[in-house]
Amino acid sequence: MKTFSPIAMRETRYGATDIFKFLLVAWFVLLAIFNLFPGIDQGVSAYFFTSAACDAGASLLKVCGYFPYREEFGLQILRTIFLRLPYLAAFVLLWKLVECYGQFGATFDADRARDLKIAIGALIVGPIILVNFILKTYWGRPRPFSTIDFGGALDFVPAGSMAGKCLSNCSFVSGEAAGAGWLLCLVFIMPRASRRALFLPLAAISLLAPALRVAFGAHYLSDVVLGWLSSFVVFAGILALTDSPQREKKLKIE
Repeated sequence: MKTFSPIAMRETRYGATDIFKFLLVAWFVLLAIFNLFPGIDQGVSAYFFTSAACDAGASLLKVCGYFPYREEFGLQILRTIFLRLPYLAAFVLLWKLVECYGQFGATFDADRARDLKIAIGALIVGPIILVNFILKTYWGRPRPFSTIDFGGALDFVPAGSMAGKCLSNCSFVSGEAAGAGWLLCLVFIMPRASRRALFLPLAAISLLAPALRVAFGAHYLSDVVLGWLSSFVVFAGILALTDSPQREKKLKIE
């Protein structure tokens, strides 16, 4: 069955490198917008926050309340499913890759194997390393429910700021949004029939998972937008590397 290989992008008007550059610039433009206009983040999070009366003796400046969607058991179950889906998909891709390399000679599909490696590599480089090991570790942005504005104890800091006092598992950017974005990237390596059948469900999951994180007060809008888009940047970047002029020259020599 013929697949829509991301390698075929070099045959289009815009190659993988062009798309990577566009997405990378878009990421930094959005970061600048959220940083310059922090009210966007605060306003969206405030929409999902419900104020409540504080306990007797609380400071007059204390903000009391909660994020009601965070208390919904059904939504919590849905969030748990969405959290695990990318890694379940990665297991299936790894299995398919091993199956691919179990073929020999004329039956070995090199393009299919390359596509699978691109997808698995994008998950490792993007949501796992870039997001969870670097951005969330060193940027220190508190989650909305941890800030003074929404009943917490830490100061709000805008997107991209390293002035936050969060010490671990911080808010910038959303790992779950990055995983959800990566799931949608998989449409580029799917067979045509599967792509048509799965695009809408994947798109729905890819958008709903980040939305839940905002509704729960676990992330700001900028965290999920930039986390989600980061997976497309990384996916396109790996495509650009595998589609480099050096690789094309090597293929011609071979």
